[in-house]
Amino acid sequence: MSRYFITGGGTGGHIYPAIAVAEALKDEEIFYVGNPKNLEYDIVAQKGFKFLGVNVHGMPRKLSFDLFKWGIQLLLAILKSCYYIKKYKPDAVFGTGGYVSAPSLIAAKILKVPYMMHDCDAQPGLVTRKLSSGAKYVSVAFENACKFIQNKNCVVNGNPIRAAFKTLTKEEARKSLGLENKPTIIIMGGSQGARTINDAAVEVVKSFSKEFDLQIIFQTGKKNYDRVLEQLIRDYPQYESDKNIIVKPYFEDMVTVLKASDIAISRSGSLSISEICASGIAPIFVPYPHAAADHQRKNAKYIVEKNAGLYIEDKDASEKSFYETIASLMHDKSRLEELQRNSLALAKFDGTEKIVEQLKEIANEKNL
Repeated sequence: MSRYFITGGGTGGHIYPAIAVAEALKDEEIFYVGNPKNLEYDIVAQKGFKFLGVNVHGMPRKLSFDLFKWGIQLLLAILKSCYYIKKYKPDAVFGTGGYVSAPSLIAAKILKVPYMMHDCDAQPGLVTRKLSSGAKYVSVAFENACKFIQNKNCVVNGNPIRAAFKTLTKEEARKSLGLENKPTIIIMGGSQGARTINDAAVEVVKSFSKEFDLQIIFQTGKKNYDRVLEQLIRDYPQYESDKNIIVKPYFEDMVTVLKASDIAISRSGSLSISEICASGIAPIFVPYPHAAADHQRKNAKYIVEKNAGLYIEDKDASEKSFYETIASLMHDKSRLEELQRNSLALAKFDGTEKIVEQLKEIANEKNL
């Protein structure tokens, strides 16, 4: 049995790919390294993996005293990660990019423990770009991402996704959620929610549900839930008795929610894209305009170029733009089905298996 450190956190886009890999390594010993104050702590606890905490947050983008404090915090997190590696002696470290993974990956590099990285985006993030040169493998989701990576072992695996995406049917998913077998829209802004999407969506929920006889699954994000609920009660008091609408702050089981859906209104983080494609959904992306290196817009444009989705700029997201875009798909079934087919065609269902194979390879090399 080999021992692995899996690291990545802050948002679902970093956490769930790491969890997918950890679950695929079910016969191995897994330690998950993350920030105990972040979302990953609760998710990892539910999955039953051993959790090792590091206190680290995102790097301030401006030169300030906060940047100095962040540097000290990062140094302490690296030292703690070195301690964890010395104590538990992992055979390999796997990180999904982002600030949470940085301390463990840097510690692995310092202590000469083989490590592998995965980056979800069309343009890899800062941590991936800076640490990729020392990685045994760098896995990416998009073909064009390798041009940003300084490593000959850059491989296009696609994003690791949960196994249930391959097996759960639309009918089973809808039955599980208590939904009927009719058109269903999922509105979501990622694990953190998205105020722009929420505000525009609240205005059209009533007309969506009534005019087109469809079902709406609305994930608001935890911090936006109370405000969205107040707006819904004010604008559409009957929503609580409307069986066509499900509103929650967050769905733990996103596989079922996505597999039940036909159309998605979503931010364009890479994990959202991968899971939407794996579900054969026609996506309408609203890229977050302040994402690092504008990666969400680049992700969305890649999908649009493949004729597998549509996108609306954040500044243009409104009741009118949402209504018109949804209406155009509801009135043109062939266009809707074309987007769904092309979306599904982009899905890489073996990404997790490929990553696990490569990770085991580098762990075995260490033990030779």
